[in-house]
Amino acid sequence: MNENEYYDKAFFLWENGRSDSTFYYFNKAKEKYLQYKNSVYVARCLIYMATIQYDSGDFFGAQETAVEAIKYLDPKDKNQQAILSHTYNTIANATDEMQQFDQAIPYYRLAIQYSIDHDNILLYKNNLAVCLRNVKRYDESIKLYDDILTKTPKGTTAYAKFLNNLAKTKWASSHSYNPILVYHIALNIRLKENDLWGQNSSYATLSKYYEGRDMDSSIYYLSKQYEIAKKIKSADDQLNALRGLVQMNPIYSERYLSTYLSLNDSLQTARTAAKNQFALIRYESEKSKAQNLVLEKENEKKESHLIIQRIGIGFLMFSIVLGVFWYKKRKQRLELEAQNKIKENQLHLSKKIHDVVANGIYRVMTEIEYKEDIDREGVLDKLDDMYQKSRDISHDVEEQTVAEVSYSEKLADLLKSFASDHRRVLIAGNEPDLWTRLNKRAKEEVSHVLQELMVNMKKHSQADQVVIRFENQGNQLEIFYKDNGIGLADSKTYGKGLSNMVSRIEGIGGEIIFVKEERKGLSVKINIPIL
Repeated sequence: MNENEYYDKAFFLWENGRSDSTFYYFNKAKEKYLQYKNSVYVARCLIYMATIQYDSGDFFGAQETAVEAIKYLDPKDKNQQAILSHTYNTIANATDEMQQFDQAIPYYRLAIQYSIDHDNILLYKNNLAVCLRNVKRYDESIKLYDDILTKTPKGTTAYAKFLNNLAKTKWASSHSYNPILVYHIALNIRLKENDLWGQNSSYATLSKYYEGRDMDSSIYYLSKQYEIAKKIKSADDQLNALRGLVQMNPIYSERYLSTYLSLNDSLQTARTAAKNQFALIRYESEKSKAQNLVLEKENEKKESHLIIQRIGIGFLMFSIVLGVFWYKKRKQRLELEAQNKIKENQLHLSKKIHDVVANGIYRVMTEIEYKEDIDREGVLDKLDDMYQKSRDISHDVEEQTVAEVSYSEKLADLLKSFASDHRRVLIAGNEPDLWTRLNKRAKEEVSHVLQELMVNMKKHSQADQVVIRFENQGNQLEIFYKDNGIGLADSKTYGKGLSNMVSRIEGIGGEIIFVKEERKGLSVKINIPIL
């Protein structure tokens, strides 16, 4: 292994619970290993980064990073198969968390195929069996668990885990099966071995079984889970237990509702911040890499020119380079002129619509408002005239349209227009496929809302860094906005602009959430259902 101080520092920070800094230094270490052409350690850095993203709830980011790691591994090299199997399992876990169970199954099978460790094989088979249960392929899941248990020593925490999951699968397959005895066998092993994470799982399983059967028992096990979840500092499991208690009994609702809401808000805010931070680190890294490549190319050109001059053909090569440069500049100029022409046509048509249609309608409204005797036929004639003119404008638009620009490009142009020398705008996830299932009205509302956010940012926030990220989560589009400005004032009311944003998003069945932290920037999350 080539020496890499970033790699060592990343591990030191990881052991001290600094996940954001750890991600940064693993990314730095990856770039250095790329320079060394050490593909195996590039993959190692990427898989550690994916693990950090997964643990922070950034499942889409973890999936992307782990898939990138695969590119640097050779499946034919037996020395790389262990990390390859771990990488496939990470991809499968992230895919599973996004509830894309059918897509996760092949990755679990690849993780099993390349694993060379007995315990890891059993663990990956367990993950596959759970995924099969989620897609209701119960017989396959049960058969796989039977095989796993024959290869696992009885009385171990692993045996308790697999036994508990087998009973859950049998009960999911048929509610005539009574899993209680097996659940308690697994719980007793976990209590004996002081397996707190296992106990947490058992209490969640038992509370779910008694839900709708015995409210007191369900509440008892939810309370036990909540206490264990606090010990192991699992925010998700605390939320699961609190949610059950709040829904189960009004007494617990009064006691735990505020705790549940506060914990849920904190968790969502932390995960959104982590996702934005990870995206920003990767963006800065790619930007730096691009700048270095430019510098390297410039240096290569300089060295090449010196060599050419020494052998007597410097003038010729200089002419060639100058010609290439002139050609590129001319091409850029022509492209810029074409873009300006399109914008000029759009501006002309917009002004024409305003002058012809809007002003015409205003004149008719004025006549109707101030005349006591309305010439009905005259008004209709004027409206018909404006209708014909609007059709003529529409025909002009169709004739002047050269090429249809995709929505993702239009949105990118809109957002990037707010960037400047002192303000950076980062866009992540704005892929054309993301918008294919969103209807035209929803796209228009998204554009209006994002434009309002960017205008508000430019006018009031004093931000010099903005991150906008798009994600497709099943049947829902999630949009995350974050800037490092002064944030919103601590007020219970929204201004007209923000109120309009809320109305627009709610009008298409979505939800918009503002995280107001004065002097700490503004965070906004938008959820929109996808048909």
